[in-house]
Amino acid sequence: MNLYTIHCGHFKLDGGAMFGVVPKSIWMELNPADENNMCSWATRSLLIETEGRLILVDCGMGDKQSEKFFGYYYLHGEDNLDRSLAAYGFHRDDITDVFLTHLHFDHCGGAIKKDGDKLVPAFKNALYWSNEDHWNWAVHPNPREKASFLKENIFPIQESGKLHFITNKSSREPDLATAPFLNGFTIRFANGHTDAMMLPQLQYKGKTLVFMADLLPSPGHIPLPYVMAYDTRPLITMTEKEAFLKEALENDYILFFEHDPYIECCTLKETPRGIRADRFFKLSEL
Repeated sequence: MNLYTIHCGHFKLDGGAMFGVVPKSIWMELNPADENNMCSWATRSLLIETEGRLILVDCGMGDKQSEKFFGYYYLHGEDNLDRSLAAYGFHRDDITDVFLTHLHFDHCGGAIKKDGDKLVPAFKNALYWSNEDHWNWAVHPNPREKASFLKENIFPIQESGKLHFITNKSSREPDLATAPFLNGFTIRFANGHTDAMMLPQLQYKGKTLVFMADLLPSPGHIPLPYVMAYDTRPLITMTEKEAFLKEALENDYILFFEHDPYIECCTLKETPRGIRADRFFKLSEL
């Protein structure tokens, strides 16, 4: 198995929304805000090369939305998915599978592109993976998440005939129940941020690496009370975080972050204040 960090660009979100009940005077030290209270965040994907497959975990926002839409999120920086793939000698047409942790627009918007007046898969040779629980949650959105589940990102996947569901009857269990996907690739389920979000857990170079998606958007979200206001069930998020962090500490897991603007990976350590980040590094340094 080979792993590659794929940079899909940076955007901004309200700092208060990203850190929930934590006061600005505290979270400002973690990710300083601009004059509009907006903090910079990454859309960082993971490319997995294994068993003759090239699997892309999440794919950023894409570029098909309107200028007005993107104006809300202050896209910035030089990174994009195609340039990042090319740096490793790959093209989007090489992707065999797109694994979507969940269907919020900043994770799946790049899955679909405009071709004239049509909306078509952006990875023409790939299968797209979700799970039935989360798909049903997304296509019948609650008012809180409706603005994050955009029909133009979701329904064209199904209409293309390339949508596949990962089956796991225990995806709603509170202990981050797992399901196998491929050799060395297990899926963890989390339900606090959104229903049945999937976290890839990979065996890589003798270590266990977990793609954190929005359970832990950044190392700054490791302390238990640091829960996004976007989470639909914040108390469940705290329960899931606590269980995962204990397991990760005991087993020396590597955490891979999708949204931190600078930090790709970290390990954990026990401190008098609880479990915290220990060593920061890039995936390429493993």
